[in-house]
Amino acid sequence: MSGMTTDAGSLRELTVGTGTGLDTADMVLNIGPQHPSTHGVLRLKLVLDGERVVACEPIIGYMHRGAEKLFEVRDYRQIIVLANRHDWLSAFSNELGVVLAVERLMGLEVPERAVWLRTALAELNRVLNHLMFLGSYPLEIGAITPMFYAFRERETLQAVMEEVSGGRIHYMFNRVGGLKEEVPAGWTRRARAAIDEVRRRLPDLDNLIRRNEIFLARTVGVGVLSAADAAAFGASGPVARASGLDLDLRRDEPYLAYGELDVPVVTRTTGDCHARFEVLLDQVYVSLDLAQRCLDRVDQLTGPVNTRLPKVVKAPEGHTYAWTENPLGINGYYLVSRGEKTPWRLKLRTASYANVQALATLIPGCLVPDLVAILGSMFFVVGDVDK
Repeated sequence: MSGMTTDAGSLRELTVGTGTGLDTADMVLNIGPQHPSTHGVLRLKLVLDGERVVACEPIIGYMHRGAEKLFEVRDYRQIIVLANRHDWLSAFSNELGVVLAVERLMGLEVPERAVWLRTALAELNRVLNHLMFLGSYPLEIGAITPMFYAFRERETLQAVMEEVSGGRIHYMFNRVGGLKEEVPAGWTRRARAAIDEVRRRLPDLDNLIRRNEIFLARTVGVGVLSAADAAAFGASGPVARASGLDLDLRRDEPYLAYGELDVPVVTRTTGDCHARFEVLLDQVYVSLDLAQRCLDRVDQLTGPVNTRLPKVVKAPEGHTYAWTENPLGINGYYLVSRGEKTPWRLKLRTASYANVQALATLIPGCLVPDLVAILGSMFFVVGDVDK
């Protein structure tokens, strides 16, 4: 802009980033911390040259709940309810990592029926997580309709999860030694019917968006994350597998019942926004099949779903590390105990935190309209970043 007149009547000219080779002044722009495209309270400090991003600094910590300090003054039953909230789309999986770490430190063996039920519920939770992003990501770049299809399928599965646990988002169904209680009579049959229904209707969402010309134009070749960069930043889950990192703990370091299941790992090699979306979409089909196989096995098993424990649970002195393949990537749980009823330390390694780091590399060089497409395709939850 030019022609800025001062009170002295002199003329001062300033050219702001036209990208035409003129001397320009870069503009610093904040996206967030409250912005529809930031998945919560994330702030991106951008330096712009015209409409092109020169630098990007993700600034986190606006949603910090101090979960890791709170763990230190809560007993092993209470920390589960805190842990299922940092990634509010993956609550069951968050609970699971905590109880697996405590069980490992205590040397507990969980009843087989509980193991298979946990695996089924973890996969259903994975589908619910992915459906949220499959609906909200197109919404962020201008497509409204996929959200309605995604939420139709989510509601079908939410009903199943609500029936078994009483919760729709924060299930609180895991316990140290197993599950809270036996599932309702006939629940596995109703869960299988819901899975069949979602599997039958999923092509409605798939056909609507996967090969949509406008969606392809906004995502193909945009925000390319190389396999080397994904590994360097510690990215995992769908984000890393879309870049060609063939890593999935369910297959590579099995926990729960995954060692007895054939887990197909969905990967792509292009590493762009569209590849990340496709990995997420194809993973839903895989998880529906895995959940169904687990439920078939549950019906063949009898026996308890939990272990009788003393009124006050104390983990023996020592430390252990458990990690799980959460819907958004690898979550790690480093537990240190001094033999008391509360953890001395419980450190979380969250998938979203590592994935968001890659934005500093991905976004510079892109245009402002592509920024939102890239940001949405990293599939993170800000609570999972800040903890």
